[in-house]
Amino acid sequence: MMTGMRRNCIALIPSLVKIPPSKALSLFNSSMTNDFQHSYQSLAIILHLLVSSDKHSDAQSLLLRLLSGRITFPSFNLSSLLNSLTDPHFALVPHHQALLFETIISSHARMQLHDPCLFYLKRMIEIGLRPSSRTFNSVLLCILRSNELEKAWKLFREFKSSNMVDQHSFGIMIKYCCEIGSLDKAFEIMNQLQDSDWKANVVIYTSLIEGCCKEGEIDRAKELFNVIGQLGLVPNQYTYTVLINGLFKNGLREDGFNLYEKMKVDGIWPNVYTYNCMMKEYANTGQMDIAFQLLDEMRTRGVACNVVTYNTLIWGFCQEMRVSEAEELLATMKGAGMEPNLITYNTLMNGFCETGKMEKALSLFERMKSLGLLPSLVTYNVLISGFSKAGNLQVGERLMLEMKERGIPPSKTTYTILIQCCTRSGNMVRAIELFHSLKKVGLSPDIRTFGVLINGWCMKGNMKEASKLFESMNFEPNDVIYNMMILGYCKEGNSYRALRMLNEMGQKGMVPNSTSYSMTVEILCKDGKLEDADIILKDMMNSGHQPPISIKNLMSECKVFSGG
Repeated sequence: MMTGMRRNCIALIPSLVKIPPSKALSLFNSSMTNDFQHSYQSLAIILHLLVSSDKHSDAQSLLLRLLSGRITFPSFNLSSLLNSLTDPHFALVPHHQALLFETIISSHARMQLHDPCLFYLKRMIEIGLRPSSRTFNSVLLCILRSNELEKAWKLFREFKSSNMVDQHSFGIMIKYCCEIGSLDKAFEIMNQLQDSDWKANVVIYTSLIEGCCKEGEIDRAKELFNVIGQLGLVPNQYTYTVLINGLFKNGLREDGFNLYEKMKVDGIWPNVYTYNCMMKEYANTGQMDIAFQLLDEMRTRGVACNVVTYNTLIWGFCQEMRVSEAEELLATMKGAGMEPNLITYNTLMNGFCETGKMEKALSLFERMKSLGLLPSLVTYNVLISGFSKAGNLQVGERLMLEMKERGIPPSKTTYTILIQCCTRSGNMVRAIELFHSLKKVGLSPDIRTFGVLINGWCMKGNMKEASKLFESMNFEPNDVIYNMMILGYCKEGNSYRALRMLNEMGQKGMVPNSTSYSMTVEILCKDGKLEDADIILKDMMNSGHQPPISIKNLMSECKVFSGG
């Protein structure tokens, strides 16, 4: 049977050569559906026809089918196919040879196969063909998308002075460096661009501004924005939005609002991303009325909302505990023909959990699953946290079991949430079991996990176990944990250990909270250690804490009784 198919395939070859390329491709495709086993020769012929007829997209589509396995050959090797195609028998002119290589390179780039991309780019250069800037840039992008910065950097430096590298090549490198937080390298490439025959455009400046904003270098970002104007370039909507967002995230709220007004004065009207950024800032401070004014302005100006717009407003309502209005907004969103995404559901579920409406949260969870949306780790953590705060450990653990069954491994946060639920109810046995389970699955407890357990033991009055955990931490305790320990020792009546912890905090540059100071003074007074209590009281006031009247009165009474 195979021999027959092979003969039929060979019989097709003369037909492929004689008819127009489009018809040849159609014949080739139809033969594939009839289970014909093609050879290198038949594939080389059809690719030759397409390339020599400048049908680049058809050739690329065929190669993509080959690379993805939708067309199969016994012992397929692309190098062998390339050798067949570059055989003198086909007599491809240099232009078509270059087009063939570029088709192969772009097909591999589409499949995110960066090593073959690089191999065929260099092979192309070796045989005297010159890749276009577009092809070179597609290889550069493919390498960077594989997070191979050093490999991309080496390629860029090697061909920086060639005609393949253009303004876009510099922009690709700068943007990627900014995305990974490598600002120094981004500015190094920017300096090289300015020394070349190419000049930076507004897109490149915008990438640098965004990179500076992400790294908190807001003054540098503002300086770059001013340079754009000085060079006679015009900032676009994205440039303004990136800087406005950066100003907000770095706490420069008024500067962000001022830049938004300047944007409109300069005749650059906000787009949906700008509006979303502004709404987020107003929602963040509870100014939902102004956020909705912006929504109305969007509609008036014909700027279409997107899912992020609604998610931002739903988040704002949930932050304000106005979950009923958030729920109404979900219905409005659907009515507008917009499908809520996982973030929408997670946000609203979190709102229900924070307001104790656990039945609604669970109902929304089930509805989300029925619509085909798959819950994420965040989804489960939101629900587990909600049920844990409600004291329902049983449902919390059931949800953790469900997430495991779905192939979502619980995170450190998941375990910590459940441990906290146990400690709140005083179930330290189960809390410790979960703590050991966390370590058993290869996770390392963090400072919050230790803090939750230490607090549990302190609340139970078991300072021996709390101290064991405190000493077992392989990182520095923070002020929260120190304050827990001080409070625990004070409740136990151990003034010596409470004072030692307080002094240790001071030595490490930490400031105890008002409760730690007050309770330590109180326990020292009860133990008759008035001199120590007096020193702590003075330290408390010097650190900016105002002692409660009750503590001042206690000190006065103790001094009277002691005859001081």
